[in-house]
Amino acid sequence: MTIQSEQRDLLYSEEEEALRSVVRGLLADHCDATAVLARIGTAQPHDRELWKALTGGMGLAGLLVPEEFGGQGATHREAAVVLEELGRAVAPVPFLTSTVIATEALLACEGEAAAELLGALASGRTVGVLTVPLTAAPGDAPTDVRAKDGTLSGRVTGVADAIVADVRLVPTDAGLFAVEATQDGVTVEPRTSLDSTRPLATVSFDNARARALGSPAEPAVRRGLRAGAGLLASEQLGVADWCLTETVRYTKERNQFNRPVGSFQSLKHRLAQLWLEVVNLRAAARNAADTLAAGSADADVAASLAQAYASPATVHIAEEALQLHGGIGMTWEHPVHLYLKRAKADSIALGTVGRHREELAALVNLPAP
Repeated sequence: MTIQSEQRDLLYSEEEEALRSVVRGLLADHCDATAVLARIGTAQPHDRELWKALTGGMGLAGLLVPEEFGGQGATHREAAVVLEELGRAVAPVPFLTSTVIATEALLACEGEAAAELLGALASGRTVGVLTVPLTAAPGDAPTDVRAKDGTLSGRVTGVADAIVADVRLVPTDAGLFAVEATQDGVTVEPRTSLDSTRPLATVSFDNARARALGSPAEPAVRRGLRAGAGLLASEQLGVADWCLTETVRYTKERNQFNRPVGSFQSLKHRLAQLWLEVVNLRAAARNAADTLAAGSADADVAASLAQAYASPATVHIAEEALQLHGGIGMTWEHPVHLYLKRAKADSIALGTVGRHREELAALVNLPAP
């Protein structure tokens, strides 16, 4: 595969910075750490009021949906900025699963049924989920759900945000189908997940009626998962940036031996390393978002590259944040554990690091030694 060499600006535009400011302000008012911690372990892990504010008030659910289908007609760069801020707040909303993955899968389909669903997702009043395991990587085969005479039967485990979904996009060997949440024969069983802000569930279908969206399902699934993997790096950037910012702030305030602990040389070195990792992570995430926005042939390379770097870097930064917060970081009252759990969960979401490294090596023709 030939890597394209066109030069693009990865810096944030004025419009993107303005979008960031508005989203960050909204999250500061509706999604502070106390509110997120209060939802842990409850029957309502998703913040529906926050989702309503993001989608109804700001129209963010339709960022990637063309205007002719009722969306904003924006690009992956704007969606990446929103994901950065949602990552900084570990916001319990289905933006990645519905606004990015499910929407991108529908954009690969043709016909009135897909167009109708795109409009519904763009409004934010309908949440869609691509019914595949959260660990599924771009290029993975469809699930073993079977389609027969307009009905679906089968079981899919580890589906993110399935609990809150109004419609489920289900890939089968016969194509991609849409199943309403209220349809008979659909069962959703919540599962214990490490990251409670993005809950998992097992979805079962027992002769559930479904609408056909397109055949085969593979192109739509691949498009959705590729966009998800590429933009997941922006969410990971938000997680990492919060961890670094809060850790620097804490080490400036925490005194030991009559001086801030952040003034100790050994901690300075550790913080400097984290800063370098965040800078590199931002470059990888911005490249992935910009490449997706441009519709470049290098989108697969950019997405795999971003995940190959972002996942281990974000986990390391979150682990260091917890350690450098000392005793307070080990308590449930401090939000740093939410970021570590999100970092750990994201590291196996949409393909593991090893899987993306193998994919990247194949794409750039770099055989193993």
